[in-house]
Amino acid sequence: MTISNAYTRLSQSDIAIRIEQLVKVIEQHDIPAFRFGVPCRAYEKILPTRLSRYFDDIQQMIDLFDERSRYRYSEHLQAFWEACQHIGIERSPVGPVCLNEERTAYLDHRRSMNLLVVRIRQLTREQWYRRKRSDRRYQARNQESRVTEYTDSVLDRYARTVVIRVNLYYLKASQARQRVEQVFDDLDRFVAERERNPIFKHETGFICAVEQGGSRGYHIHAAFFFNGAEVRGDIYKARQIGELWGRVTQGRGYFDSCNQDKGRYGARLGIGVIHRNDRQIRAHVHYAMHYLIKDDQQLRLRPVGARCLRVGQQRCRRQC
Repeated sequence: MTISNAYTRLSQSDIAIRIEQLVKVIEQHDIPAFRFGVPCRAYEKILPTRLSRYFDDIQQMIDLFDERSRYRYSEHLQAFWEACQHIGIERSPVGPVCLNEERTAYLDHRRSMNLLVVRIRQLTREQWYRRKRSDRRYQARNQESRVTEYTDSVLDRYARTVVIRVNLYYLKASQARQRVEQVFDDLDRFVAERERNPIFKHETGFICAVEQGGSRGYHIHAAFFFNGAEVRGDIYKARQIGELWGRVTQGRGYFDSCNQDKGRYGARLGIGVIHRNDRQIRAHVHYAMHYLIKDDQQLRLRPVGARCLRVGQQRCRRQC
C-alpha cells in the first residue's frame, strides 16, 4: 500500500476541528489507527480502521502547534499535542514517525500512528482531561447567566429597545490563511468603532462572542441594543452594522442579518422592537442571546489573554 500524494492545505480552524474529531473518536473506540494483515508477496497488507481516515492530514495537525505562538488549547488539542511530544513525533518523507518504546529503532508511519493513538487514549482517561471538559461546560453556564442578566438590565432601561442580531463571517478565500489572533484584532477594531461611528449613536449595549464552526471557520456572533425611542428600523440598522464589518475587515468579511429573516425564530422571536413591560417575550430574547455562546462552537485554541465574550457597559442616558 502506498501513501497518497494528495494534499489539501487546511485552515487553522479546520485543522483544530480535525484534531478534536480525531481525539473524540479515539476516546469512543478502543481500536488502533491501522491493522496489519498477513503479508502478501513483498507487501504488507494494511487494514484500515474507523480511525484511519483521520490521519490523512496528520502532518498539518502537528504543524498547528507552533511554539512561536502562545495559545490556550481545548482538552482535545492539548491531549493530542502532549501525546505527540511524549512519543517524540518526527517528520519523515512518508509521514510522521517515532522511535519504538525501547528507543532502539524507528517505527514505520502507521505503527507510529498506532502508538500515538495509544497515548492519546491514555491521556483522555486522566483526571486533568475530564476536569478541563467540566470546567469548559461550567464556564458556558456562567456565560449564559451573565448574558441573561446583562440583557435584562439593558431592556429595563427604556420603554422600547431595538434588538439587533448579526453574524459576522469571513469569506472562504480569506479563511485559508487566517489565524485566530487576526479575528480578535478585527473584533477590537470593530468594537472601537462604537465610540466614533454615528451608526451607534443611540446604542445602549452590545454582546459579541468569537466562535468557531466546521463550515464557517472563525466567526463572531453579535447583538446590539438601541433606544427604541430613537431607532425604529431594525433591518436597516442591522445592515449598517454588517456593512461596517465589511469595511473593518477590508472586504474579507461579510454578514448575515437575523433581523432581515425573523421567520427563522418562529414563535420564539426575541429581536426587533422589544417592549420593557412585555415580560413574556423576555424568554425569547434570552434564547436569541444564548445562541451567541453555544458550547459546541467555542474556540479550540485562542491567544493567551484573549476574551472570547465581550459585553459592553451601558451608556448613560445623556448620550442616548
